Parts: sequence; C-alpha cells; structure tokens
Amino acid sequence: MESTKQPATNVNQSAVATKIAVAKGDGIGPEIMDATLKILKAANAHIDPQFIDLGEKVYLEGNSAGIANETWDLIKDNKIILKAPITTPQGKGYKSLNVTLRKSLSLFANVRPVVALDPFVQTGHPNLDVVIIRENEEDLYAGIEHQQTEDVVQCLKLVTKPGCQRIIRYAFEYAKINGRKKVTCMVKDNIMKLTDGLFHRTFDKIAAEYPEIKSETQIIDIGSARLAASPERYDVVVTSNLYGDIISDIVAEIAGSVGLAGSANVGKEVAMFEAIHGSAPDISGQGIANPSGLINAAVMMLNHIGQNKVAANVKNAWLKTIEDGIHTADIFKENWSKQKVSTSAFADAVIERLGMKPQNLHAVEEVADGARIEIQDYNRIKSNKELVGIDVFIDWAGSNPDQIGNDLDNLSTLGMKLKMITNRGVKVYPNGQEYTFCTDHWRCRFVPIESDMRATPPIYKAIAYDRIVNLLKTLDEGGFDVIKTENLYQFDGVRGFSLGQGE
Repeated sequence: MESTKQPATNVNQSAVATKIAVAKGDGIGPEIMDATLKILKAANAHIDPQFIDLGEKVYLEGNSAGIANETWDLIKDNKIILKAPITTPQGKGYKSLNVTLRKSLSLFANVRPVVALDPFVQTGHPNLDVVIIRENEEDLYAGIEHQQTEDVVQCLKLVTKPGCQRIIRYAFEYAKINGRKKVTCMVKDNIMKLTDGLFHRTFDKIAAEYPEIKSETQIIDIGSARLAASPERYDVVVTSNLYGDIISDIVAEIAGSVGLAGSANVGKEVAMFEAIHGSAPDISGQGIANPSGLINAAVMMLNHIGQNKVAANVKNAWLKTIEDGIHTADIFKENWSKQKVSTSAFADAVIERLGMKPQNLHAVEEVADGARIEIQDYNRIKSNKELVGIDVFIDWAGSNPDQIGNDLDNLSTLGMKLKMITNRGVKVYPNGQEYTFCTDHWRCRFVPIESDMRATPPIYKAIAYDRIVNLLKTLDEGGFDVIKTENLYQFDGVRGFSLGQGE
C-alpha cells in the first residue's frame, strides 16, 4: 500500500528556479527524460534544466571517463543532477561512469524507496513499503582488482569507519524525518569479521542514540531471503554497497517492476537523482519505455530542493494514472489494465491528472517544511598502532604445502618465524588437510620470534619495520616470487587481521 508520506532526503527551501544538471543518457534515456521534463514543466516545477552530455557518446568520442571537464564544472556549480540511464561500452575496459559520479562527488547515500501499488500493478506483496539505504562509495565497488598469479585474481573490499558512520546515521535520520519505525542492518560478519564486523559494530553504536526507532541486524543471505518472501516485515534497510545493489533490485522487482523505482544519491554538497533501471538499448526508439522510475526520481529531487508541493502534486498525479489503469507495456496486463500507452502518452496522462489524488492508493502528503538530514563530520580518534607481523603472498606453482612450508622454515629470516601458510584462505601448513585444493597463490604469515603463539589468545610482539625489510630481502634472495604483502597490526592491543580458516 502506498505510503501516506512523501519521503524526504535532504530538503532545502527554494522560491526561485533551481538550476539542474540534466543528462538525457543513452538508450531509452532521452525518451523517458523528455516525458519527465514535460510533466515537471506542466506541474510548474521551479527548475532551470542545464543539459549535459554523459555516457556512451562521450566514451566513444575518446574520453575514457565518459564525462568532460566542463561537465564536471557545471555539476559543481549546480549541485543537483537529474540523470537518465547511461551506457558504459562493454569489452574495452571502461570504468562505470555511475560509480565514478557517486565516488567523485561523494554521493555516499543511495536511497531507494519501493512501494507496492497493489492491485493496480500486480505483486504478491501488497503491503510492501520498504526503503533501501545503501552505502554508495566503498566496499568492492572501489574496483581495485589485480591478477597476481596465473590462477588467482583479487578484488579488494574496502570499508571505512567514516563511511559506516555516515550511511548508518543517515538511515536513522531518514527514518526519524519520514516517520519510519524500524531500521534493519544487513551484513555478513560471520565470515568477514573485520569489514562487515565494522559495519555491524557501528550500527549497534549509532542505533543506541535512537531508542525511539527499533533496530535489528540480520545476516545478508537469510535477510535477502526474508526480504523477498515477507517484505512487509521491513521498513528501512541499511547495508553496504554490493548487498544494497542486489537487494534494492530484489525489492523493486517483487513490488511489480524495476521500471517503477527511482533513487537518490545524496552527499553533503551534491545530489543525483535517477531511475534504478538500465538504458535498455533493445527497446530504444520504440516509444514504449516506462518513464515512471525517472518520474519518481524527479519527485525525490523536488523534495530535496524544497519544492514539496509540486513533488506531492506530481506523485499523486502519477499514482492516479497508475490507478486508472493507464499503463506502459512493461506493466500492462490483459483483463486488468485499461489502456496500453506509449512513453509520451503516459506523460500526457499524468499531466491530465495534475491536481487530482488517487482514490484507492493513498495520496501522499507534503514533507514538512525545513526537514533536513544533517550528517556530522567524522572525528578520527587515534589509537595505538603496532606492527606485529606480515602476510607475504607468494606465487609458487607447486602443490605440496609441506614443501613450501619446510623451505620457508629453513630460511634465516632474521627475527621472524613462519606461523602458517594458507591457500585461498584455508590453512594448509602446518598440519593442513590433505584434501584441500591448492592454487599457485600462497599466503605466508610471519610473526616476530618473541611472539607466543601457544597462548590463548596469541601474544604478538611489536617490531620495527626493518625486520620486514630484511625478511623480504631474504625471501627474494631465496628465489621466492613475492607478489603482495600485507602488514599485520594491532590497534590498542586488538588484532587488526583475520585468522586463517582452520587456524
């Protein structure tokens, strides 16, 4: 059932036309953007579109970033972007412009409200009303990848304290402003105890500051399953980048169509609003695309810039259009919908209903004037950081862990000792399992000889970096192919590195 309150992201008051950087995008982008702008003009939105080129055309003109320098300047001047879907050319190593925009502009919060429009858009979950708030800059989407051996490639998962604090506080502030009752955190910290563990610990700490809002944490796999099966159990969900990308599409799909959902990408200075679907080049130019996702993104944009009355008017007219059975092909159902319309005809139907409210779906209300989400600046607290060892990754084509382990044990490593070797994270030396499949990528953990590994927990001794330098020199002279190293640290006496599986 449609929420009775129009969601707010950051809301600023504006009595004059606000300049908006508008990207028509690729594929169906120009069609749905034209339809959306036509509706906004008819609704008397006080905006001044400044058109910019992004995406495939810019890529193919030789700009590997997909965006020109003068476009960056215009975005920085306007600080608001309304963007249709864009295409990143495949197979040529181009980086995703969507990710570049989010990270370069520090659009740390991705906000995706999804509401069922039952019975007018068919869904098995008529009471679905969920907001996914996704961290937008970090995690595996840092895109830092390397091939390290013939067999093994890696992708770095980066999670930061300020990133966790900003997105989690944003989720609770969003819930408070929009009258939401519960925030659910989804993580996988039973496996990734440091990265997802940091997200979980930060959630617990911040949740304690909002006792009026119920909070809970779920493991992402069962959480995703429950979200798909019983979405009415959820209200606001906050999670990291990859998980949020996946579950936001799950929720949009089970609500009836990914094509209906819009999203906001919000930072402290700049905000970008877009549909969550792609550029759909297979139907480009046919005039059948559904502009609803971009329309809903534009409604979120209007609330952001303080044009709350216009936002509510557009949203209610859109709801009335859906309720009246005026549907594009993607949601049209025989014996249910009343009229199948083109992209432009759908926009005309919304315009005809401006000033009207739905009769069965709940009409939205204006967001209260002055509602604004403020995110505190990060305050770094310095801890006592001690170097207590090193993980050395070695490219070795052998298959017997005891062989490489014995060879490393026999080296004179100048105050360092081999603690263990893992292969794909599983301990294989000493005392590994004979059935473990091994690749050519070996993590060899060295710790100071003064450390007591028999204690519970182990006692690591701090060392100077020259021991690491001498160890690496010895390994090189011994003919070992060192491909990567990770220093091992303790922070205020707490181990800042994971154990090996089976350790």
